[in-house]
Amino acid sequence: MLFLYNIITLLAAQLLKIVALFSPKMRLFVDGRKSVFQTLADKIQSSDKTIWFHAASLGEYEQGLPVIEAIKQQFPSHKIVVTFFSPSGYEVRKNNTVADVTIYLPLDTISNAKQFISLVHPEMAFFIKYEYWPNYLNELKKQQIKTYLISGILRENQAFFKWYGGFYRNALKTFDYFFVQNESSKNLLQSIGFNNVKVSGDTRFDRVVSILERDNSLDFIEQFKDNKTTIVIGSSWPKDESLLVNYINQSSDDVKFIIAPHNIKSEQIQELKNAVSKKTILYSEKNNVDLSNSNVFIIDTIGILTKIYSYADIAYVGGGFGNPGVHNILEPATFGVPVVIGPNYSHFAEATALVNMEGCISIQNQIQLNEAFDLLLHNEDERLEKGHICSTFVQMNKGATQTIMNHILS
Repeated sequence: MLFLYNIITLLAAQLLKIVALFSPKMRLFVDGRKSVFQTLADKIQSSDKTIWFHAASLGEYEQGLPVIEAIKQQFPSHKIVVTFFSPSGYEVRKNNTVADVTIYLPLDTISNAKQFISLVHPEMAFFIKYEYWPNYLNELKKQQIKTYLISGILRENQAFFKWYGGFYRNALKTFDYFFVQNESSKNLLQSIGFNNVKVSGDTRFDRVVSILERDNSLDFIEQFKDNKTTIVIGSSWPKDESLLVNYINQSSDDVKFIIAPHNIKSEQIQELKNAVSKKTILYSEKNNVDLSNSNVFIIDTIGILTKIYSYADIAYVGGGFGNPGVHNILEPATFGVPVVIGPNYSHFAEATALVNMEGCISIQNQIQLNEAFDLLLHNEDERLEKGHICSTFVQMNKGATQTIMNHILS
């Protein structure tokens, strides 16, 4: 099975080069890996002590960040190496300041794994949430490098738990320890013979709690809000926006809306702006303008949504009409903001929990969206109560990073 996997990986590498000729995102995926080994050779010396973290994409990086920061503090003389599989993660965080080296992870071939591990020679390796690359894991095991899964989440429908999953289960044998988010993940691992597992929780809670300790002020958002009730719409997709625009266009001028779309391509931003009948301003147009005169503020940039949530009275988090589903609801929740989402959230434990606790409202259509916003806008007690549920939920679930660190340092 491993032989077949390696053949498929080598074929995929050649196919991706062809696809890259026609796809800008795939071009980043392919071209970004060309200089990885040279970068490692330039930035890591044989005498360096290193620790490696791997994240599939941006969400996993943010999830693992509290552990990366804790490790960096505990091992200040070590170099931190962070790898990404996806361009959507690497391109956004390639200039982060927590890692000494941030690169793409080369494709999982035997030769790549050997060369990568040889150059990085980590003392410890951390895989965040998921991604089980057999050749990398096997090489780490051969080199007797301690390997951990953090904020792991496992589901019954994964290949590990099927009759044909022996090959995939072998990959799990390379881990020294599993830190998982919930009891069901622990039970699944134990059902196939893995007892080196602990329920530590989700490190994203530590990540969002730490946001409260930072300066989240944005003068231009303060000016736009103008002390009016504000709905912040984060990571929205066209399906979300079609419902939201209908509501915005018939709303009172006493309510302000901030929209931070998932996709900020200029043509889609302009299309969204044209659909809104209220006075609308773009982030890219904000200079030398009295923002308080506008009703809708479209954020056509990245990196400031978290701070913007601190100004929200109500939040709508997009993605819930797509697959796999809703984006990160913990960021608005940590500020004590009630959250509205679309119907696809069952893959996300925190969203499921907050919907069940009634801190978060899931809607399926225009009527339900209108009802949810009207309820939260016109009933302050309801809005404050749901916001309190959200912030309490986040605070009650922090601590995963400390659990992980206690084990590693013991």
